[in-house]
Amino acid sequence: MSASETAKPSLNLGVIGNCAYTALIDDVGSIVWSCLPRFDGDPVFNALLDASENGSRWSVELEDFVRSEQQYEPNTAILRTRLYDSQGQGVELTDFAPRFFNRGRTFRPLTLIRRVKVLAGSPRIRMRIRPRFNWGRDKPQVTQGSTHIRYVGAGQTLRLNSDAPLSYLLSESFFVVDRPMNFIFGPDETLLSGIEDTARNFEQETGSYWRHWTRALSLPLEWQDAVIRAAITLKLSLFEDTGAIVAAMTTSIPEAPGSGRNWDYRYCWLRDAFFVVRALNSLSEVATMEEYLRWLNNVVVRSNGGHIQPLYGVGQEEQLPESILDHLPGYRGMGPVRIGNQAQEHFQHDVYGNIVLGAAQAFHDHRLLNRAGRAEFGYLEAVGEQAFRVYDQPDAGMWELRTRARIHTSSALMSWAACDRLSKVAAALVLPQRIRYWRERADIIRERILKESWSDERQAFAESFGGRDLDASALLMAEVNFIDPNDSRFVATVDALEKSLCDGPYMRRYEAPDDFGKPETAFNICTFWRIDALARIGRKAQAREIFEVMLKCRNPLGLLSEDTHPVTGEMWGNFPQTYSMVGIINAAVRLSARWDSVI
Repeated sequence: MSASETAKPSLNLGVIGNCAYTALIDDVGSIVWSCLPRFDGDPVFNALLDASENGSRWSVELEDFVRSEQQYEPNTAILRTRLYDSQGQGVELTDFAPRFFNRGRTFRPLTLIRRVKVLAGSPRIRMRIRPRFNWGRDKPQVTQGSTHIRYVGAGQTLRLNSDAPLSYLLSESFFVVDRPMNFIFGPDETLLSGIEDTARNFEQETGSYWRHWTRALSLPLEWQDAVIRAAITLKLSLFEDTGAIVAAMTTSIPEAPGSGRNWDYRYCWLRDAFFVVRALNSLSEVATMEEYLRWLNNVVVRSNGGHIQPLYGVGQEEQLPESILDHLPGYRGMGPVRIGNQAQEHFQHDVYGNIVLGAAQAFHDHRLLNRAGRAEFGYLEAVGEQAFRVYDQPDAGMWELRTRARIHTSSALMSWAACDRLSKVAAALVLPQRIRYWRERADIIRERILKESWSDERQAFAESFGGRDLDASALLMAEVNFIDPNDSRFVATVDALEKSLCDGPYMRRYEAPDDFGKPETAFNICTFWRIDALARIGRKAQAREIFEVMLKCRNPLGLLSEDTHPVTGEMWGNFPQTYSMVGIINAAVRLSARWDSVI
């Protein structure tokens, strides 16, 4: 039996990438998802959403396969998968996307490299390299050269350079691996040096890049491996060409089994991007923030002080029309498969606070190559004015409710954060009148929130002005420094949320039914918000206990999706989810013992 024949769709996946594209690889070494030429493009490999023979994948199948092992090369984005047969023979696959400095710039080609070497014996493998185009509808025309295979489609042409026998690759026949073999898959371009030399050099340089990048992180004492893997994963979510940060690398992985809650997350949500930037900043990795601010500045300038969407394409596309692809069965057959996202049409008023929060550090941090100044402050002030105009207006809220508009507490909270941070930026720029101006507006919003979001009935801050339903986003009040975490109202809110939204250690987003009914799975970032809140109010032992549970929810490679099923513990939702990886970093930084406790 071959490795791929024992595999079934799951989120036990590794991710490789180079800030230009990513690929997801399952636990037996099959590439099951990769979009080209960018994160929100056509999936050249789509077996994650179509596990049938019609699905496209790149599998390396070991004859008489019995088991596999998989791990990342420590502190890198290089993934190694080992396959063994019943006789103890085996091969090792090394997968990575080249990324390193070359001639004064970052080299990040749209190239995937696979290297195969023998571990023991004379194992037989076969390669099934089946890229597809147009969301799996179109098979490419295949042509052969002396050391390459070309896959020609209507929109793009891909080339596989290899020193393996091309006849076996084309016929998908088993053959003995009697030497190391290399596979370089990407644009239809001629290599500048030999196949093996190129693959070996790219691996060495890429490994060196990531080890140096990791070495520069300011890590907490505890849980360092978990934090490093989360940080690398967040870095891979950056589309460096524009500076956009995607929420996840997949589309249409259901939030719960058969729920229909299948969304396309391969775009840049300003909310999610802020949290990514903030988490990496906490590790002293500020380059991602600088890249993101390039993208964000374009969004802010062209809005001209008006409405800003909650998300855009990675190239700042405004129109992301949502549609369903009926020809794809979906993850484990659980469609629909959606591309595009209707949320681009929403009014989500927390977006203005997320913009200011995401940009604020650039006015205070003296390490940056391009510190923000008065010109940038002027643009942000226009965002702040919009935040003040809409803070008490109904919107879809941060959970993107499609059929219900309210004055959401979380939206008003972020509008307060916009005005509060603008006052502090004005102080850094020594602008006394602007300090007072924005402080007055922040105080107005704060009074309204404290008065109108508090529910005497529930003894908690509710999810909307005058409402009674509870929402985990109220926990952000402490995180953005809106309220002292020891304030009795905040402590009471934490207690109320635990009673209403928690299934043991896990926390759901909200209690009121939405368009699809009541949520079934726990939303991982909400659990991490709970961890943060518990630590802030002095219940650190409980917070550490829940954090350890969440670490066990990760897949074997240390990655998390969007949701966790509270009964089965299985991962659901798009993958890997930046929100969830952010939570790992934030919790570790918050809960870790201090370095000076051991040195």
